[in-house]
Amino acid sequence: MISLNKKIALTAILSTLATILYMFIKFPLPMLFPSFLDFQVSNLPAIIGGFLLGPVYGSLIVIIRFLIKLPFTSTQYVGELADLIIGLAVVISSSIIYIKNKTRKGALIALTTSTVIWVITSVLLNRYVLVPFYIELFFKGDVNAFVNICKIIPGINEQNYMQKYLVYAVLPFNLLLSISVNLITFLVYKRLSNFIKTYFNDEQVIELSSKLE
Repeated sequence: MISLNKKIALTAILSTLATILYMFIKFPLPMLFPSFLDFQVSNLPAIIGGFLLGPVYGSLIVIIRFLIKLPFTSTQYVGELADLIIGLAVVISSSIIYIKNKTRKGALIALTTSTVIWVITSVLLNRYVLVPFYIELFFKGDVNAFVNICKIIPGINEQNYMQKYLVYAVLPFNLLLSISVNLITFLVYKRLSNFIKTYFNDEQVIELSSKLE
């Protein structure tokens, strides 16, 4: 078994990486989506942590990332809270599934499931929390102002803005983001687990890594 000290150390490393990715390594895709949607892969270290150490430690990575980001919020904490909910939903679901079947097939099932959960959670949050909140906070309730910054979405107007935004922005953006993160996880996890096996020299990681070969 991995010792508690080693679990804490690995959690700290992955939390640091997740925070850096969350706060600094992000960019918009203005040719495809509204420019305020930032493409960032900070859930990647948390998913890997969940695979390696289980859902509790994976969740801790998401929570630590959330707490460090809070003092620097520009969204009155609502954006960070939404990312926290999505992160927890994705990490907990994928790690629980993977723990029950620690094979490549199990990893594929876990990551596919997490993609579905990621997209559904993001659509619901945007529909009932994020969009209404941002329209009130940044545009003082002026729907037309929100529509104007979403003009890249075909046919969007004041009557259909919610449906159009969810279908043409939120859903494909989060589908692209989740597939990218989960694909990277699937491709790098075996090598990373081998490295950790060598570094930590623990039977649990050795067994976990061997099943992926």
